[in-house]
Amino acid sequence: MSEENSVSSGGGAHFSFTDRWGGVSAAPYAELNLGGAVGDDPAAVLANRERAARGRGLDPARVVWMNQVHGRDVAVVDGPWGAAARIPAVDAVVTARRGLPLAVLTADCTPVLLADPVAAIAAAAHAGRPGLVAGVVPAAVGAMVRLGADPSRIVAHTGPAVCGRCYEVPAAMRDEVAASVPASWSETSWGTPAVDVTAGVHAQLEALGITDRHKSPVCTIESGDHFSYRRDRTTGRLAGYVWLDG
Repeated sequence: MSEENSVSSGGGAHFSFTDRWGGVSAAPYAELNLGGAVGDDPAAVLANRERAARGRGLDPARVVWMNQVHGRDVAVVDGPWGAAARIPAVDAVVTARRGLPLAVLTADCTPVLLADPVAAIAAAAHAGRPGLVAGVVPAAVGAMVRLGADPSRIVAHTGPAVCGRCYEVPAAMRDEVAASVPASWSETSWGTPAVDVTAGVHAQLEALGITDRHKSPVCTIESGDHFSYRRDRTTGRLAGYVWLDG
């Protein structure tokens, strides 16, 4: 199975991001679509999620997914959602349970994976432009700290996302976002207003005292190996996974 990036840090923390290859979905979701709400065959999505999890040594039934809504709400979890449970509308999940994998879906938004290996606390967050402004990343870190994490020990990885040289927006929107997160101000490679969500996320992490930060070099719009909603509209979703050894 193909994957864009998989990293293990000291203390048994693992961070992994998928690309679009190695799955069973047909076009326009080809191949490893992990999103269940984009119009793909549910059986294909289930098969893809099983492949992605097992390829990382994870039990697919234990992966915690979110019902992402571009907000800032956080769920603290200690196990997978039950089969009959309604997955809550949140954009970050946090756990203090070792061995529990957390997942975030994206197709241009910035996936944010966080772990304090010493305190055994992990988080996954979905940071699009609205979530960046709303403060989903500070909310996730705050939930981690309340469980005993220390920002100086947190390791942060952001995955493939649209870059600030491609994410064109109206000038008024750029000004609105930059008023909240100045580091997000950007300009496209062709000279028009843009937003750099990943830069904004890293600025927020830095302000929170998180210095061990890692950024994927992949721009989803530029990469044919990754799904991009802004490029293709009808397309699949990538996933980022974070977990701590049990």
